[in-house]
Amino acid sequence: MTGKVTSISREELEEISPADFFYRNKALAGFDNPVKATYTIIRELVENALDACEEARRLPEVLIVLERIEEKGASPDVESEVPTELYSLSVKDNGTGLSPEEIPRAFGQVLVSSKYKLIQSRGTFGLGGTMALLYGQITTNMPFEIASSTGGRIHKITMKIDIQGNKPIVLEEQVLGASIEPFMEVKLHFRGNYPRAKSKIMDYLKQTAMITPYANIEFRDPDGSLYLFERNARELPPLPKESLPHPKGIDLELLQRILKSTKARRLVSFLQTEFQKVGRKTALEIIKKADLDPKLNPKKLNPEQISALFRAMTGYDKFLPPDPTILSPLGEKLLMAGIKKELNPEFVWAVKRPPSSVWGHPFLVETAIAYGGEITPTGKVQLYRFANRIPLLYDASSDVSYLVAKRINWDVYGIKSLEEEPIALFVHVVSTKIPFKTVGKEFIANEPVLAKEIELGWRECGRRLKSYLSGKNRVKRAISRYIAFKRYYEVIASSLEELTGKRPDVEELLKKLTPATVEEGGVKDEV
Repeated sequence: MTGKVTSISREELEEISPADFFYRNKALAGFDNPVKATYTIIRELVENALDACEEARRLPEVLIVLERIEEKGASPDVESEVPTELYSLSVKDNGTGLSPEEIPRAFGQVLVSSKYKLIQSRGTFGLGGTMALLYGQITTNMPFEIASSTGGRIHKITMKIDIQGNKPIVLEEQVLGASIEPFMEVKLHFRGNYPRAKSKIMDYLKQTAMITPYANIEFRDPDGSLYLFERNARELPPLPKESLPHPKGIDLELLQRILKSTKARRLVSFLQTEFQKVGRKTALEIIKKADLDPKLNPKKLNPEQISALFRAMTGYDKFLPPDPTILSPLGEKLLMAGIKKELNPEFVWAVKRPPSSVWGHPFLVETAIAYGGEITPTGKVQLYRFANRIPLLYDASSDVSYLVAKRINWDVYGIKSLEEEPIALFVHVVSTKIPFKTVGKEFIANEPVLAKEIELGWRECGRRLKSYLSGKNRVKRAISRYIAFKRYYEVIASSLEELTGKRPDVEELLKKLTPATVEEGGVKDEV
């Protein structure tokens, strides 16, 4: 048998930039087709705006303006054959703003982000906002504009992205006067399909307003409609804190990167300074397990030693859990405020579960149940899912929370059917790394520890709901009893008056029979 050497052309091995990679694989960032892209562009820029405001500790004021640019005829998307239209989109926020020196790199380079660190955040690796701008550029060949002020001069930069070089191309820079307040406004053109995306966009904005009740969000759509989502809270959740990685949350590649960048000169101090929850005793136990010398220079470890260290770290089972104090939950008060504002239920209760960990990352679950009021049965489970304050709108039936909701016996809590009663369930997962199941990050994996926390949270909410429904039923029974007794007592009182010449006080008699629940039920309005 003879071997054959096949030559490979230079083109086959050509390196591509991150921007070029995502240009060729748009679906990875949520730009599958013009309909989903229209929703994703708005979502990404709104989330960037909210992040900027929260980091500045300013109550968010977000203005979204989507306009249709008139053309002679609709142009279908080449790949999906979906009809498209030309749109102009601007998103403005009252966050910190950026200096003219920072803008090109922040918006013109894929994988450039202040979020590339171990911290709870909406964004991931700087893809979202820049990918929205990149999508606009590749569908229209038009530049985008960034206007910003940090509190002073307003700078407007017109630019494009060099896709192959993954670098910004600044076309024009202008100074447009001054602004006392800092702000950022992003404006781009793109081809999309708003009519088909509208329902998802409105769901997204409503749920975003729900999970950020401290924000004012204004949306002006291409049809001339104005949608206002006004805040009903003035309290911001705490900022998340940056932290060192936990030994259980790393892979071999990350370990090698940390080894290259460390300033530690000894292996024992490397483990203590580069990872959380590792003291000297733990570090020495890991090193002994790896059969290495504690005095080794971590930068000089060979591949075999690195692999041995990694195996020892992943096989060590005495680590303390990850630090939960770095997380930023919304809190029961704000979660209930958001639900009340957007759904106006007659009952709502929220629970924040104690922190736990999964995949070596801390996480915390917040759950809520809302019942009645303007919530009406829809024939399906009304489940609202959030991850790090981002609404999850796709693939609900695959999510761990949906699986948990279906296996709970809700009859115990006075609910015969989730599908046929006016009830809505809510779950918010916060973590430095949400355990998503797929690259699209639309549903959360069915991790047992996560499922347990969601179930315990909902069961606690369910007990509150049961108490409320029981009290409501007691009031109904008391009112029925009151009405029946009053009808007969009036007849008896009239008869006694004819016989004795004195009419007994019917109301006093009724109060003795049903003293408290009648007053709670507002019986005077019922009769």
